[in-house]
Amino acid sequence: MIQWVPGVIFDLGFVVVTIRSDKSTGQLGRKTYVVLGRERGGKERKYKYNVQPSIYGTRKCDCPFKLRDKRISNEDGWMLKVICGYHNHDLSQTLVGQLFAGRLKSYEHSLLVDMSKSQVKPANIQLTLKENN
Repeated sequence: MIQWVPGVIFDLGFVVVTIRSDKSTGQLGRKTYVVLGRERGGKERKYKYNVQPSIYGTRKCDCPFKLRDKRISNEDGWMLKVICGYHNHDLSQTLVGQLFAGRLKSYEHSLLVDMSKSQVKPANIQLTLKENN
């Protein structure tokens, strides 16, 4: 379920990330669950208080979209619950500029490592990755 949901949502044109999760350890009150939300959800956090705000702004737009995956205790499966299915912004037509969408997949990373060990020029590595994706 944890791999399936982001894959389906990625095909719809946006990216979700894990906001919160917990694993059941047998203690009372602890259950296995995962809360997924938009990459753009939440508010901008200031790490340095005496620094002027960036002129470029932030990617965060406090999007309320959230999903909750909960493990079914008596069965071997997961239950998906939509906490909030709304977005407070327009959905993008492309995934350009979204950080998690731009990450290399595991097979792309292994290809990158192999080509780097073979001393292939970076321009040729980039060309190969673009042809594959």
